[in-house]
Amino acid sequence: MDFKVVERSLFARIARMVLKSSNVAMVLGKTIHLSGVSKDAFLKDEGWLAHELCHIRQFREHGFFRFLWLYLKESWRVGYYNNRFEVEARVEGMKHRRHISPTQKAGSAITPTDAPLPIDTRKTE
Repeated sequence: MDFKVVERSLFARIARMVLKSSNVAMVLGKTIHLSGVSKDAFLKDEGWLAHELCHIRQFREHGFFRFLWLYLKESWRVGYYNNRFEVEARVEGMKHRRHISPTQKAGSAITPTDAPLPIDTRKTE
């Protein structure tokens, strides 16, 4: 898959502030924008990379502006964490864990300071 990675991105820095996270990767089109994490560290994290590559595929499938609209509308409707595009990307990000040993899984477990957490707690009924 063809993609570009931008370190110290202004877009990702804004997302980092909104999400109140120590690091953020976000996708716009075919570009992964990073803030608070180096390109090398990001590319070594198979799960995180798979998550963002899923977003690149979503942009490609829906088109740039249509995907932005659908993503924002979905986030408004159900919140960031329950956004169907985020759910799909989280599933993609976890697929690589099937092929690693339990010891490796424990050593690579995501902690709350390693990944952005949802700031909204909107409940669906």
